[in-house]
Amino acid sequence: MKNILFVSALILLAACNTPELVKEPISLIVDYTADVTFLADDSLEGREVGTPGELKAANYIAERMKENGLAPKGDDNTYFQVFTRKMKAHPHDTLNIGNTIEGRNVVGFIDNGSEKTVVIGAHYDHLGYGEEHSLSDSAGQIHNGADDNASGVAAMLGLAKKFKGQKLKTNVLFIAFTGEEKGLWGSNYFVKNSPIPASEMAYMVNMDMVGRLDSNRRLAIFGIGTSPLFKPALDSCNIFGFQSKFDSSGMGPSDHTSFYLQDVPVLHFFTGQHKDYHKPTDDTEFINFEGIEMVADYIESIVINLNGYDSIPFRKTKDKSNKKMSFKVTLGVMPDYLFDGTGMRIEGVKENRPAFNAGIEKGDIVIKMGDFEVKDMADYMECLGKFEPESIVEVSVNRNGEVLKKKVTF
Repeated sequence: MKNILFVSALILLAACNTPELVKEPISLIVDYTADVTFLADDSLEGREVGTPGELKAANYIAERMKENGLAPKGDDNTYFQVFTRKMKAHPHDTLNIGNTIEGRNVVGFIDNGSEKTVVIGAHYDHLGYGEEHSLSDSAGQIHNGADDNASGVAAMLGLAKKFKGQKLKTNVLFIAFTGEEKGLWGSNYFVKNSPIPASEMAYMVNMDMVGRLDSNRRLAIFGIGTSPLFKPALDSCNIFGFQSKFDSSGMGPSDHTSFYLQDVPVLHFFTGQHKDYHKPTDDTEFINFEGIEMVADYIESIVINLNGYDSIPFRKTKDKSNKKMSFKVTLGVMPDYLFDGTGMRIEGVKENRPAFNAGIEKGDIVIKMGDFEVKDMADYMECLGKFEPESIVEVSVNRNGEVLKKKVTF
């Protein structure tokens, strides 16, 4: 594997036309394995924001940043940026109403004396025991979140090690966000209280769930429309043969959105949904560590490629997700975010939910809901906002080339 990575890295550097930064690549498989294994251990109890497990994870990440030679860039010359959030009242939660939760981002820095800074981030919090947002029917089990998102944190720490030995035109800030699972708490707080103004951020790279690269090397990359320089760099540096699904939008359900809303160009990397998403079974044993290294090497090459430009221009994207949508209904399915055909492909179906009860199966592609066509994920999300509970809707699905019509009761 090391020989393959070495040859690939040389090709990569040649393809990206950055000979001034040629150096022998660092093999980080051991680091990735150790980082994911620690963060996804039962002793951290799922790393829910505001818990002892989250604090233990934060201390570990800070120590790893220190080992990799990063300077602290948090509060009072520490690696931590601490914030508090007051829990909103929830009709099914009588214990935590009004409680204040303390979270902490973990921030490290490479100072290259530049006026511009590249931000590389990943969230480290997860669901704890799954009381909120779990997709499992087994209540009260630890949700370790090996892929979501110990994998992204491991990749971020690996990139810190890679870039510490390189002299880029920009500074590089590395950040592990907390509170992402609650609604982008950490990244939202950071962009509004950052030691570096958004105007001085060259661009932001986000990694959320990069630990399940499949045998076809399918990789989703969001935000490519937020700068005209991104697509050429992504194409020229793809030496691992990733089958990439590109999405131009800077908006999405992860931390890059907070930066995009501050007019910072963003890229978000994601190796795809799977059956263990938001379940207790998202464990270390299922992680593709060589896949994490490939993704990290790819991102390294992209950053090096973009290092050749004096500035990275920002572009607003046309975002259907900018519309405020409230969903009163759900099909009870897991979408395939890597699907690039027409419609919304279903990666998983939850038992005893509307789709399951209607006979919709994994692999079906939703192409119409009621009178509304579904051409992509955004159309599907928009459709969900059009129906009321208890309504009966005809849903058309493509199953192996045959169009089937199913009566769905929400």
